[in-house]
Amino acid sequence: MSIFHNLLVKAVQVMPEKVVWLFSKKYIAGKTLQSAIDTVKQLNSKGIYATLDVLGESVNTKEEAVEAKQKALDVFDAIVKNKLMANLSLKPTQMGLAIDKEFAYQQILELVKRANSINNFVRIDMEDSPYTDITLEVYKRIYAEYKNVGVVLQAYLKRTSNDTIVLNKNGTNYRLCKGIYVEPVTIAYKDKQAIRDNYVKCLELMLKNGNYVGIATHDKYLIDKAYELIKDLKIPKDKFEFQMLLGVREDLRDKINRDGYKIRIYVPFGNDWYKYSVRRLQENPNMAGHIVKEFFAFR
Repeated sequence: MSIFHNLLVKAVQVMPEKVVWLFSKKYIAGKTLQSAIDTVKQLNSKGIYATLDVLGESVNTKEEAVEAKQKALDVFDAIVKNKLMANLSLKPTQMGLAIDKEFAYQQILELVKRANSINNFVRIDMEDSPYTDITLEVYKRIYAEYKNVGVVLQAYLKRTSNDTIVLNKNGTNYRLCKGIYVEPVTIAYKDKQAIRDNYVKCLELMLKNGNYVGIATHDKYLIDKAYELIKDLKIPKDKFEFQMLLGVREDLRDKINRDGYKIRIYVPFGNDWYKYSVRRLQENPNMAGHIVKEFFAFR
């Protein structure tokens, strides 16, 4: 990110939260579970699937983690009650991973068990690099007992192709994304095309091995490459889906849907929307510039 874009993001961070919310709400289903349900129903009506995420990251106490787990259990109740085409995504640090690994494992295991009882699925998100190994360890332990769980790999990390080779042996269900956290150049690619190349390399490894892959990207270049791989490798439609964030590249979302491919939208909601918004601003500085411009237009 350039110095100018860094300044734009910092400018947004000092604005009143109410102002930031005005422009962030396109990318967030709302602050309540009901608002998320309504959003998913709208997507489902178009034949589009969803994954629900109760916003929140690293918690400070086990009590907070238990509360976060309960909110996630409420999501499963809502999925059943409303017959939603949706599953659950969660942040492992929200489940207490930074506090106690065994505690977080038990928390996530409970959610996977609940999902299994209703024929549903849990996606364990990947966070920044200090948590990569421990997240994969927790995932592998749970997957040894329950298969309705998947994990996320990030193409900008140099280790990801090796992780893919290892995880392929277990029939892993993946979400493959570029990655959003700021990482040092020693472990992460910084060049846009290098990240793209690694993404395609890892995607090919996953698909060739017969794994299920959530192809998570808004990059048309990568979507086109995915289309090519699916065609060349003759990958059946039940072995992959495309995934996008709520409110982003809806034109591509609708094209993928029209093309007859399954697409799932990441639907975040909850009171902890602000940190999520700032991360997305860091990923998409143009959005920060838009917010700053519109803010001063209101003055």
